[in-house]
Amino acid sequence: MAITYVKKSFIKLSHDKQDSLLKMSILTIAAVLAFSSRLFSVLRFEAVIHEFDPYFNYRTTKYLADEGFYKFHNWFDDRAWYPLGRIIGGTIYPGLMVTSAVLYHLLHFLHVTVEVRHICVFLAPLFSSLTTLVTYALTRELQDAGRGLVAAALVAVVPGYISRSVAGSYDNEGIAIFCMLLTYLLWIRAVKTGTVFWSALCAVAYFYMVSSWGGYVFLINIIPLHVLTLMVMGRFSHRVYVAYSVVYCLGTILSMQISFVGFQPVQSSEHMAALGVFGLCQLMAFVNYLRSRLSADQFETLLRSLLSLCAALLVGVAALLAATDKISPWTGRFYSLLDPSYAKNHIPIIASVSEHQPTAWSSFYFDFQVLMFLFPVGLYFCFSKLDDARVFIILYAASALYFSGVMVRLMLVLAPVMCIVSGIAVSSLLAVYMREIVTIDRQSALGADRKKSKFEGNYFYRSEVANFFVCMMAGMLVFYGFHCTWVTSEAYSSPSIVLSAKYDGERIIFDDFREAYYWLRQNTPEDAKVMSWWDYGYQITSMANRTIIVDNNTWNNTHISRVGQAMASSEQHAYGIMRELDVDYVLVIFGGFTGYSSDDIAKFLWMVRIGGSTDRGAHIHEKDYYTPSGEFRIDAQGSPTMLNSLMYKMCYYRFGQVYTERSRPPGWDRVRNAEIGNKNFELDVLEEAYTTEHWIVRIYKVKDLPNRG
Repeated sequence: MAITYVKKSFIKLSHDKQDSLLKMSILTIAAVLAFSSRLFSVLRFEAVIHEFDPYFNYRTTKYLADEGFYKFHNWFDDRAWYPLGRIIGGTIYPGLMVTSAVLYHLLHFLHVTVEVRHICVFLAPLFSSLTTLVTYALTRELQDAGRGLVAAALVAVVPGYISRSVAGSYDNEGIAIFCMLLTYLLWIRAVKTGTVFWSALCAVAYFYMVSSWGGYVFLINIIPLHVLTLMVMGRFSHRVYVAYSVVYCLGTILSMQISFVGFQPVQSSEHMAALGVFGLCQLMAFVNYLRSRLSADQFETLLRSLLSLCAALLVGVAALLAATDKISPWTGRFYSLLDPSYAKNHIPIIASVSEHQPTAWSSFYFDFQVLMFLFPVGLYFCFSKLDDARVFIILYAASALYFSGVMVRLMLVLAPVMCIVSGIAVSSLLAVYMREIVTIDRQSALGADRKKSKFEGNYFYRSEVANFFVCMMAGMLVFYGFHCTWVTSEAYSSPSIVLSAKYDGERIIFDDFREAYYWLRQNTPEDAKVMSWWDYGYQITSMANRTIIVDNNTWNNTHISRVGQAMASSEQHAYGIMRELDVDYVLVIFGGFTGYSSDDIAKFLWMVRIGGSTDRGAHIHEKDYYTPSGEFRIDAQGSPTMLNSLMYKMCYYRFGQVYTERSRPPGWDRVRNAEIGNKNFELDVLEEAYTTEHWIVRIYKVKDLPNRG
């Protein structure tokens, strides 16, 4: 009865209202789908935080919610980077934490009692729903609502975006993609209208983006690039002038209110392109004013003089500021985007991060599947009818495609525009062929005398081709949905802190990380200092509540290098470094027993490279850790320097007496598929404190100096 009533009510509505209601229903379904598709990890595990950086974000959010913004902004964290410490308020982008704290207090004001942890776990899925709505609005600004609905449906489930927005992925990118698309939407509105209102809203959205993620540098370069392209194309207008002038001036002032950003918008090289385009806008506006006031000859003479003077002043001022260090050079991460080999050759700490590696072609298909083939088709439709908005989306698509190929992390930036452009392609193609089917059906319904022939009009088997294409496109989208579901379930919904594997059809859980951190919290002094590789610093501080030497902030290459030197040196040499850093416990990750491939032996060469990159690590040479034939081995043929390093001994201590596989000798490493080469050794300066159930985490206590007498 209810369905019949709804159906009759729907039929009574006008055509426009029916269309609006259908669009609203589809958009709501897409937003709900975006939220629900990111809950696999909550269904499979409890509501836990994922990865490494999210643990620091959760810890700081909890402090903000409990202590307030003033204390949070002035918080000196003495549990990080011992003995240096860290000023939290001036070294983070606080947008994520502030957003979560506001939601937390708002829910408590409404008498909805939730923990801060639950807010953190579900924040990214919530903002993914908002991203779906913004994607619809942005695509509608580019073309129409139909294409916006397709783009929204695509972005709701695209794995390239889900990878950073699943439940528990409490990282800056979880809200930054929404902020980025919102800024783009308001920028296009500002360019179309040329009003101060939309431009000011765009600047505010840009401020939210700056407060949330360091990727805001991409925005402050792509928007000036859009303006510069419009100038070259002869499309510069009063609307563009007003929009960019307001966005740049107000956005720059607002962005400088973030302590971590400070004066970078007017001092760093990454922001100089925006300043240069702002100057060009003023020059173009002044030239247009002169053109309206002077004759053609006078204008041409004055223009030449003005351009020469401006060029000379620009070069002179830039050279002076660069020489006096008023303009800081490009950062290493920015250089690595322009030259993928730069970080590997000059800054190993950047190259050691897996998400900074170049993207494999298989990753594009894994994250986008059929969108890879629809993307160029959508670009064709954008080029076929150029306007200011489509010029922007083409520039965004091209630049995001390039940068995502250079750095795998930036696949996240490519994902939304991939869905927008592919949505335009799908909707445009279906519009052509669906129109053909509707025309033919209408002719048949009217009883038109139409004989079927081999050639119908200008098309070969017009109706058959149209029906085949529509069915094919529907099938491709269905398989895209299945692919997205599978990728999300298998690849992006398992938290790194809780490992899982399948054995004989059953899922086995390895909870060694939390087991080890709980042991540290319960069995070590509160002021104990723990040394580990920087990957695990945030987790140790957050979950074990212990002081760590280095963590994932990686701001001090010298300090990290010192830890790398300790790991890569012999026991006796490493003991001096550990005593220098007041280390009480050393934590290592070992996967040889279970087959966990992301252990510290797999990362060891990066410790060697980073350790040897500073003056105090001059005794460390990477070639010493290879065999004479240039191989990195852990068996009997391995390098003596490798087999006697502190990291090797901590990972393989007592492992030589352990059987890991049937018909294999004891000490068989299941990751490296080799029998370890150094078995019967004892530790001199360390003693084993704790090893987890599956040997994934091993903790050692640093021995005190012997008493004299």
